[in-house]
Amino acid sequence: MSVHLATVGLEKSYTKGKLPVPVLRGVDVEVERGELVAIVGASGSGKSTLLHVLGLLDAPDKGRVLLDGKRIDDRPDRERDALRNHTFGFIFQFYHLLPELSALENVLMPLMIRHGLWSYLAQKGRFRRQASALLDRVGLGHRLTHRPSELSGGEMQRAAIARALAGGPELLLADEPTGNLDATSGQGVLDLLRDLNRERGLTMMMVTHDIQIAQQADRIVRLAEGRIEEWAPALA
Repeated sequence: MSVHLATVGLEKSYTKGKLPVPVLRGVDVEVERGELVAIVGASGSGKSTLLHVLGLLDAPDKGRVLLDGKRIDDRPDRERDALRNHTFGFIFQFYHLLPELSALENVLMPLMIRHGLWSYLAQKGRFRRQASALLDRVGLGHRLTHRPSELSGGEMQRAAIARALAGGPELLLADEPTGNLDATSGQGVLDLLRDLNRERGLTMMMVTHDIQIAQQADRIVRLAEGRIEEWAPALA
């Protein structure tokens, strides 16, 4: 399954000293079902803030976030937590893998959070098989027991992608997923995301500073000073 995501008039400011600093200034953006959209823009243009608001990691000051036509940013904490755990998958530039856990254990962590300890333990065998299959899908079937310190940057990002997929999300939000990788590893991660987008019909929104990466998306959204500057189809 996939979802339709949209915003209407998003505004967001942060306080620096005693002064509010506007970051988003009335953003209207839309991602169709099964579409891969890249967000580009200069540093400080609001790209990551937009992604965090879309993923309910931060709240807008004004405006609305809509999922399949229903507003979600104003839902109670419990409902927003459920959306983050069940519907959204997050991929970050800095991986955020737990260093003391193996690749397999990192992928299992969202399932433990979702089901609670006792329910998780009752289904642990099935969950381990699912997580192992995900790691195999991203090319890490031979790295199940390796900790993050034993993985390359590209391997850590692939493990983070497997973790993002563990809960069966309908929407992937990726914040500079290739930003810490060399060109070859970065292209490999992008190829993997594109394959998952096509195979599973996952809706994806990706922030990137790399225009060559962005051009492999279905569509490019350019942000400038917290506003949508242009929409453009990606190059074939």
